Amino acid sequence: MDRPLVVTDDHDLLDDLLRVAAAAGAELDVAHAPAHARPHWNRAPLVVVGSDMADALAATEPPPRHRVLLVTRTPDDPDMWRRCVAVGAQAVLDLPAAERRLVGEFADLVEPTARAGHVVCVVGGRGGAGASVLATSLALSASRQSLRTLLVDADPLGGGLDVLLGQEAAKGARWPDLVAREGRVSFTALQAALPTFAELTLLSFHREEAEAIPAEAMRSVLEAGRRGFDLVIVDLPRRPDPAAVEALGRATTTLLIVTADVRGVLAAAQVLAGLRKHTGEVRAVVRPGVLEDDAVTASLRVPYAGSLPYQPRLTAALNRGDLPPVGRRTSLGRFCASFLHALPGGER
Repeated sequence: MDRPLVVTDDHDLLDDLLRVAAAAGAELDVAHAPAHARPHWNRAPLVVVGSDMADALAATEPPPRHRVLLVTRTPDDPDMWRRCVAVGAQAVLDLPAAERRLVGEFADLVEPTARAGHVVCVVGGRGGAGASVLATSLALSASRQSLRTLLVDADPLGGGLDVLLGQEAAKGARWPDLVAREGRVSFTALQAALPTFAELTLLSFHREEAEAIPAEAMRSVLEAGRRGFDLVIVDLPRRPDPAAVEALGRATTTLLIVTADVRGVLAAAQVLAGLRKHTGEVRAVVRPGVLEDDAVTASLRVPYAGSLPYQPRLTAALNRGDLPPVGRRTSLGRFCASFLHALPGGER
């Protein structure tokens, strides 16, 4: 595959461009003189011309082509637009101000075909409802159906989804390694950085003091996830913080786990009021109790996603380090299979 071409002999500018390309997961061909650029000019999917080389390149009269950008570190130069026209560039990008756009330009070239993956949020109606277990189980079930799946731990105080997967020692990035990211993130770079097991990729927290996830970091991760994964599962805190709001705004559906008793429904109603400010479809997953399932959903005025019976030996199994049981013979596995089948494009 042909790589983007950079034409510059400005070493400081080249260092900036190499750093930006690395953030997008792209590799570059570099020409330090117009003659070196000639063999790549027509083949390169994108040409980035440094302002230092614009006049010399224009003197060689390169053939017109699409996707040529002129980059500069001196934005106040009044001669810059003349150079832009001379080399046939479509835009002038001032660095560092335009770095985010340039990351996106490089990322467009290295990303796989966009998958437009679904985002599913899971939140408990009260503490201990089982949101983390359900989120992990959905991700496991989807990955075993060969759906490329990203599981995102968005609850800083949830104890860590890596523990539920028995992968707390797995090598790879955690949220503290990503919180400074803004703008577009390459899907391939994200997946390479995170712990990945077959079709399942995990983004969780370290064991140290958990800090809130910046909204910008969550936005970057979810947009990369939607481009490169079939399914993104997000385990949310009960009170939406700015990162949770980002996830809710992108959710195909949000599952609210409700225990079928009076306090459980009242607590879930409070959580639901916060969710409805930020997302569209919210569906109830009912845990058994003294109330009937239809009474729970009628009280909350939400569609019914299904029932999730208690499994008495589940807690002990998880504490032993066993994975959640998502085989089709278990109630948890049957729920996950049914839910995934009902997603658009989920008939597999």
